[in-house]
Amino acid sequence: MKQVLNQITLVVRDYDEAITFYTQKLNFELLEDTPLSDSKRWVRVRPPGGEGCSLLLAKAVNKEQIASIGNQTGGRVFLFLYTDNIDRDLKHLLAENVKIKRGLSEESYGKVLVFEDLYGNLWDLIQPLETNL
Repeated sequence: MKQVLNQITLVVRDYDEAITFYTQKLNFELLEDTPLSDSKRWVRVRPPGGEGCSLLLAKAVNKEQIASIGNQTGGRVFLFLYTDNIDRDLKHLLAENVKIKRGLSEESYGKVLVFEDLYGNLWDLIQPLETNL
């Protein structure tokens, strides 16, 4: 049996501000932006050069969903983004004024830092010791 995690839903406040953040500040690719109704869109983004899992940006539509924006994991790191060059990516994040929550460190598995997306979700950016990206 083979299974692949295809996409993860990320609850957002606004489609366009989320697209701007992920495509401009994180350099993600906009894979799809399809209107489904007057208020709902199917919006998918993915890290550059990747063929893996994408993020489905889903606009919050009720109190419960609005309350989860930026806190989908109760304050823990939510997503883990691997890179082939963390120094390059850190410079880009800083140039784009992305908030770094924990600076660059070297761990047994590679280099890592923690940054915050526009809603406060925490991400690990990791350059593994051995990379097959």
